[in-house]
Amino acid sequence: MRLFSLIFLACHAFAQTSVAETQFALPLDCEIGTTCFIEDYVDNAPEQGRQQDYACGINSRDGHKGTDIALLDFGAIDSGVTVRAAAPGTVLRVRDGMADDRLMRGVTSQNACGNAVLVDHGNDLQTMYCHLREGSVRVQPGTRVETGTALGMVGLSGQTNHPHLHFQVLRAGAVIDPFRPEATGTCGAAEGSLWAVDLPYTTTGLITAGFSDHVPEFDAVRDGSARLAQGTPGTPLVVYAHAGHPEHGDLLTLFATGPDGTEIFRRESVLKAPQVSIMRAAGKQAPPEGWPPGEYLGEALLTRAGKVIAHRFAHVTVR
Repeated sequence: MRLFSLIFLACHAFAQTSVAETQFALPLDCEIGTTCFIEDYVDNAPEQGRQQDYACGINSRDGHKGTDIALLDFGAIDSGVTVRAAAPGTVLRVRDGMADDRLMRGVTSQNACGNAVLVDHGNDLQTMYCHLREGSVRVQPGTRVETGTALGMVGLSGQTNHPHLHFQVLRAGAVIDPFRPEATGTCGAAEGSLWAVDLPYTTTGLITAGFSDHVPEFDAVRDGSARLAQGTPGTPLVVYAHAGHPEHGDLLTLFATGPDGTEIFRRESVLKAPQVSIMRAAGKQAPPEGWPPGEYLGEALLTRAGKVIAHRFAHVTVR
């Protein structure tokens, strides 16, 4: 009986150690704060209709189930940014063949993840990698992967209008937060993080950004009525951004590019703090000949000491 107990305890300890030793590498070929940033975390607000990240901050969305690592440039989709396995495991499922479409045509609740890879790491732990570029998936069900194995490229498939990787962690089929895996549904300091790398966190974030045809009122920005989806060649183009919890000295840059990629305006603002939230806008009147027809891209970039902490895209079509 004593020998059996010792064997049982040893096996139990090994199982616990195996779970504890599952640590995740950054699943994307980018540098946090330079070429990418963590845009949204798992929503740890238990009630519907509000959201909070694991640290009780604003950087999540209602019902969000993963960690979003966002790129700063649409051109990175074409040049290729590799998505990699965060830990050793076996591929369970893949999906490829969905178009990279910012307008999300044909997207349903069943394929919102887009082109994707699901990896099993044992001990009921799985990771899912969403919004991969069409035709880029490099693995098949049954493929054995190691930490860093290339799975595919970042794309625009599924329910997304900007380039990012949605990285989702599941334990026994339930979503967990890799920053706070034992306390999902609550918020506070990170507890038992599953990350093998030290990922920076800030309470500051960009809540929204968009195009308008004038400098909008704060209330219109917050309720969404300021947003302009289509304009005419004579429409003034203004990019606005709503930021939460900025720190003194943060730099907010607002700029826009035309259909040919030419920058049409740029404005930098050094933010003063403390403030719970701020709104800034920058824009330009239409030239005498009018704006060329096509899609215009606006961007709001928030940096601190030269490092990117938040970024949002905006879109408007001139017809």
